[in-house]
Amino acid sequence: MLALFATLIDILRLRKGPDAIPYSPIVFGIVLVLWLFAQVVAMMPSPKFSDRDLVIALGTGFAVLAFYAGIVIVAGHRPRVVQTVSAVLGCGALLMLLFVVSNALLAPILSQNLAGLVATLILLWSILVDGHIVARAIERPWFVGFVAAVTAFVLQYVLYAMLNPQAATAT
Repeated sequence: MLALFATLIDILRLRKGPDAIPYSPIVFGIVLVLWLFAQVVAMMPSPKFSDRDLVIALGTGFAVLAFYAGIVIVAGHRPRVVQTVSAVLGCGALLMLLFVVSNALLAPILSQNLAGLVATLILLWSILVDGHIVARAIERPWFVGFVAAVTAFVLQYVLYAMLNPQAATAT
């Protein structure tokens, strides 16, 4: 388990790719549970938290995972789908938990604006990490993965806005 977390941290640092994660349904299950846990933890501090919001967040998250899986398959690397999705889930969960912890610790100590800046930086880093994962999975230059990650981010935002227009206009 510690080896998995060390590998995910190396991927977050852009030092390894999804190929460093074992092709294993057990590993996939572990990172899926971790990602689901992180989703719930991230939504709990919200005063307007509802089951509907969680379902929408999970649905848009799975849509992005399907998008990344489609890219890997179309690029001719079908055997790498499980590792790629595992890397995206695991790194996404760790970044989401980092986001929650940093927001909880920084907002009371510093200011809400500084905590918001840190949250934005974590979000931007997550796009870079996803792009890195995709680029390494399909053996393409980093900017190809970056374009895929930005496209996935926009896709997720648009889907979320369509499914939950009140929350999208409130931000």
